[in-house]
Amino acid sequence: MPLPLLLPLPPPAAAAPALRPRARIEARDDGRWHGRGRGRRLVRARAAGEAGLAPSRTQMIMDKISGGEQVGGAGGAYSYKALKRLDQIWSSICEAQADSEVPEVVTRAQGPLVDYDFGDGSEIFDVLVCGGTLGIFIATALSYKGVRVGIIERNIIKGREQEWNISRKELMEIVEVGILSEEEIEQIISSDFNPNRCGFESKGEIWVENILNIGISPAKLVEIMKERFVSSGGAIFEGKSLASISVHDDLAVLNLSDGDSLPCRLVIDAMGNFSPIVRQIRSGRKPDGVCLVVGTCARGFDRNTTSDIIFSSSSIKRAGNSGVQLFWEAFPAGSGPTDRTTYMFTYVDPQFGGPKLEELLETFWNLMPIYQDVVLENLEIRRVIFGIFPTYRDSPLPAAFDRVLQVGDASGIQSPVSFGGFGSLTRHLGRLSTGIYEAVSGDLLDARSLQLLNPYMPNLSASWLFQRAMSARPQIDISPTFINDLLFANFDSMQKLGDSVLRPFLQVATRLLFQNHCDSLQRENLAFP
Repeated sequence: MPLPLLLPLPPPAAAAPALRPRARIEARDDGRWHGRGRGRRLVRARAAGEAGLAPSRTQMIMDKISGGEQVGGAGGAYSYKALKRLDQIWSSICEAQADSEVPEVVTRAQGPLVDYDFGDGSEIFDVLVCGGTLGIFIATALSYKGVRVGIIERNIIKGREQEWNISRKELMEIVEVGILSEEEIEQIISSDFNPNRCGFESKGEIWVENILNIGISPAKLVEIMKERFVSSGGAIFEGKSLASISVHDDLAVLNLSDGDSLPCRLVIDAMGNFSPIVRQIRSGRKPDGVCLVVGTCARGFDRNTTSDIIFSSSSIKRAGNSGVQLFWEAFPAGSGPTDRTTYMFTYVDPQFGGPKLEELLETFWNLMPIYQDVVLENLEIRRVIFGIFPTYRDSPLPAAFDRVLQVGDASGIQSPVSFGGFGSLTRHLGRLSTGIYEAVSGDLLDARSLQLLNPYMPNLSASWLFQRAMSARPQIDISPTFINDLLFANFDSMQKLGDSVLRPFLQVATRLLFQNHCDSLQRENLAFP
């Protein structure tokens, strides 16, 4: 395809009028919210006689949305209660001390397993996967290779309503592994759109095609994988939580919260960013950086045929008590011709006083109508989306125990600027399924051997430069436009170097497949009380 074009801005005299919000909702001292501009209205914050502080605009919006079915796995919860719980987790991350006591989930027992009663009808699995919503993909790939696999899932293995965005080329990676057909790809695609925009605060725009330009249905895809996994001989243990793992010379024993035990030769940890095993390995250490994401899926966008991969419409803004650089992503949604998913995200350090997700959502309600040139009150908010994504410099995470291996987000294999999720797993699915199969077949399940499956990747280290470049640094006295100036110069240089430079960067660094994460309180967050 031809090179993407960097479009210069028109001269000031010909510039289009600056967009302004057509409606704004503000708090009033009388406990009501009121709007200014078109669509003015008054909304009582509390029923007559009800005591207490007025709810936030976020709570009022979320309380009006029908709850819908809450499913297991990341991306399955949409409620205001889930938002508050995730904000509590985020606060605990910021306030964590280096010497915080971390529960010991994995223990090492010397010698082989002897005289252990697993109950009637028990069997020894080759592999047990903890975390089924995304773990179902690696589990199915291994099962298709003849490996005896089981999945342990705290909830029900079921895809969520919100779409995942990906490119067709990336979907073909699953086909190449052999667990999905090209005909099934067409069945799960719910939206297809082009072109895709990158831009930084009115400095110019880059338009590309076939980057995150397909929306797929997680519900349909996960259901296909689940049926395929079971039909190939896989076993699913739903409604069961991991309590602990005892690693012996010949086996690992998974002890579940209901008192059951399951033995296997290898444990695959697919429990995501907040895996309790990962927390033990990292000794509860704070992440080196965090991406906070909020957004909506809403109906009422008349102009809805293109997407934004990464877009910044302003310099540093204040959210809560913090200055943050905000970025946007937006995609047409397959649920209707005027449905659009909009994300606002920022990179922060996990420190006391950082912005809460609810504070970011309050900022979102103010800025999104300006960014999208819409009236907030004219939109039908179908879902409110939120998530946190911690990243560490020392990634990927090497195996720390015999017979235990992290995959996907749990392994830290995602880029600090790509958030991981579905893409962080599928783009490594072929390599990992082949490597794990060889490790199990050759009984090469010691920690040193397993470390070869998550080797050092220079591109992940280099991506920290981008993550830091996109973060506001309050302790450094620089221009509020510095981040946008720097990013625009970087994109401009890549565009001049050609498609062979720009496209790989966009495919890796902006593989923002956090759609399967960011609208929920992560199941992994709550796996342990």
